[in-house]
Amino acid sequence: MPLPTQHVLGILVDNLLKRKSVLKLSSHTVTRWTQGLNIPRGGEKVLYTGQMYQLIPAISALADKMAFFENSRITNFFGLGRFVNKFINLAWFMARTDSNEVKQYNDILRKIAQLLQAAGVDFGYLYEEEMYSGALVHDEGVDDAFKQHARRVFEVFKRNGVKSIITVDPHTTNMLRSVYPEYIAGYDLEVKSYLEVLIDSKIKPPQSLDYNITIHDSCIYARYEDVVSEPRFLLSKAGAKIIEPEFAGKLTHCCGGPIESFFPGKAQAIAEKRIEQLVATGGNIVAMCPICLINLKHAAKSKNIEVKDISEYLAEAYCGESQPKEGILMQ
Repeated sequence: MPLPTQHVLGILVDNLLKRKSVLKLSSHTVTRWTQGLNIPRGGEKVLYTGQMYQLIPAISALADKMAFFENSRITNFFGLGRFVNKFINLAWFMARTDSNEVKQYNDILRKIAQLLQAAGVDFGYLYEEEMYSGALVHDEGVDDAFKQHARRVFEVFKRNGVKSIITVDPHTTNMLRSVYPEYIAGYDLEVKSYLEVLIDSKIKPPQSLDYNITIHDSCIYARYEDVVSEPRFLLSKAGAKIIEPEFAGKLTHCCGGPIESFFPGKAQAIAEKRIEQLVATGGNIVAMCPICLINLKHAAKSKNIEVKDISEYLAEAYCGESQPKEGILMQ
């Protein structure tokens, strides 16, 4: 029996409206990645994570649970689960995270921030005030809930005097740059991906990347935000050789997300097909989207193939070895 998507989506929408995220995370979980980086609070230009990388371990755990429930009789009780979730946050039970995975995705955010610091970019962070962008709810067509949430996010930016936003993933970039203006009158924020900001900064790599690299393009970056040349330029500038896979750039192949919580079996099959295309190049595989990263990582396990976030290679080249370890949280 397939998963009752209306109840699964209903739980995520209820969470967004009631708890300000599809899967509620504590403030400590959201902001821990900043430890030791000395990022100032607020400012006119801020780094906005949209909580995407922080959410991935929880989304991964939830997808595993959904795969277990798929085609089982337990799906008959999802309607009751949605009712209970209105009063008790079931995500705490359904999406228990792996500490190693949490650290891995926090490290990616740290590397992104370190890259911006190495480039001399002046930016702040909103810490516990930062909220999820609402991307999943928008993608599933729940416009009323999305519009209400988007306004809350915009109000946080305006209250803090934010004028310019640096994003870290394609889904958040697309929401803030292309989608929010359609829903919010007077929307006037400048939005750029950190990849675009790094190129604008004219950053130079102190170390060379002696790698053959195969890029998995994000559908959202490539087709909606025209972020295609930027990752290739930054990697090539650092000495990497780009080996293009079958289906690249605007014709990129889907990673299987973000349907992993609704159709886990189908998402896995799509990801496995994409991994086969990427592996065929013989290059080191990189992704630039947290959803792509987790789906491709899961599909690559059986092949003993490693998939990395692009920030890991960029930090190696452009930050060298001067990457601080976790320390005291500075705000």
